[in-house]
Amino acid sequence: MGMKPSEYTSLLPRDMMYLADDQRLLANYHVLCEYGISPNKIGKIYIDVREVFRYDDGILLSQLNSLQAKGFTQSSVAKLVTSCPNLLVDNDFLKVLEALMNVGIVNSWFEEHTLEVNSYNWSKILETLCLIKGFGLSKEDLKELLYKNPTVLMEDSGATTVSLIVFLIKFGASVDDILLTFKQFPQIKIQNFQSNLNNCYHFLLGIEMDDDIANIIRTHSHVLGSCMLKTVKSLLSGLNSGKKRLCDIIKENPLELKNWVLGKKVKPLPNSNTEVSKKKIRFLLNLGFVENSNEMSKALKLFRGNGGELQERFDCLVNAGLTHDAVAEMVKIAPQVMNQTKEVIEMKIDLLVNGLGYNVSSLVKFPAFLSYSVQKIKLRFTMYNWLTDRGKVNANLALSTVLASPDRKFVRFYVDRDPEGLIVWEKLKKEFFSNEKAV
Repeated sequence: MGMKPSEYTSLLPRDMMYLADDQRLLANYHVLCEYGISPNKIGKIYIDVREVFRYDDGILLSQLNSLQAKGFTQSSVAKLVTSCPNLLVDNDFLKVLEALMNVGIVNSWFEEHTLEVNSYNWSKILETLCLIKGFGLSKEDLKELLYKNPTVLMEDSGATTVSLIVFLIKFGASVDDILLTFKQFPQIKIQNFQSNLNNCYHFLLGIEMDDDIANIIRTHSHVLGSCMLKTVKSLLSGLNSGKKRLCDIIKENPLELKNWVLGKKVKPLPNSNTEVSKKKIRFLLNLGFVENSNEMSKALKLFRGNGGELQERFDCLVNAGLTHDAVAEMVKIAPQVMNQTKEVIEMKIDLLVNGLGYNVSSLVKFPAFLSYSVQKIKLRFTMYNWLTDRGKVNANLALSTVLASPDRKFVRFYVDRDPEGLIVWEKLKKEFFSNEKAV
């Protein structure tokens, strides 16, 4: 059965002399052999799930056949059982299988990405899968993520993924930030991604970056997780730069980190006391700021990202159907909107128009809508729609009326209008924020 003396000595029964005295053991052993599982692999199955060797006649074969009924070939079932013997006794495997098939993952994915050297906890994998789905990934996005990076789910039975999410939340990452991280996840093992991200964090500490560390990790985690950076000492020497200048460059454009990875040659930076992006200044001038004014100075400090990124976000709003002047006014009213990535802005506009049924022009009066998390937006409007359906609230309220008030005020003015309102409100809060609490 492929077992070493040190593995089987403690398993030998004290009340038997011959293997033939244990008919159940031999019968189930022969079921596995006849099904196509190599005899020298059966020892792993015995160690992991000894109870299957106590099954009555027909039960083990029935379990193997039930896996085939799920669409696996006999050879695939044999490989799966050899790799993950616990799936014979763990109902969570079938739940994981059903959940993944529901998003388009085919059976061959399991055969390709389960390894004999690993041990899988299907309950933990199921929890991780539910956690990822809870951040709002569409079926197509989840399918693409798992085909590109199966380790997100299978490495350490999802423990590394949960650890990554906790890491991001510690730096203030919102549900939207984490959703975007998974959408932009690079094609590397998640353990390597987390290691790179952690090393980048220590790199930023090493160059004495200030409070901007949290913002950079929160908004550019997909970049930091892809970079295996040089050491602080070697980079400072190669760039012929001080720490402060390096901090300023990264704050201006975190994507510069991609140019400082191991194995990539760096050139000394040109001499310069201050480097303010010309594109960033041009962007602000186009919005109506006066050059060298106090307002311009404050805006340069407030906006995160280089001029190209800011322009990209601005154009995203214009392309959604707003005029240039309207967007410029929005930015002046709610400048924090420009500190979100283009992808997040697009996601929230899609939610506004296709999910909530509002016209994109409603953003002109309430640009702060784009600053709220998707979770909070969905919570408020699900509750609002429920109250509307029951005739407790007028339809077509303005965005700001539904979103801007604190929870306590929203409950007092709207939720309490229905006797069942508070019960539904608490239920919806658990539904939309349960994953965040679970972390």
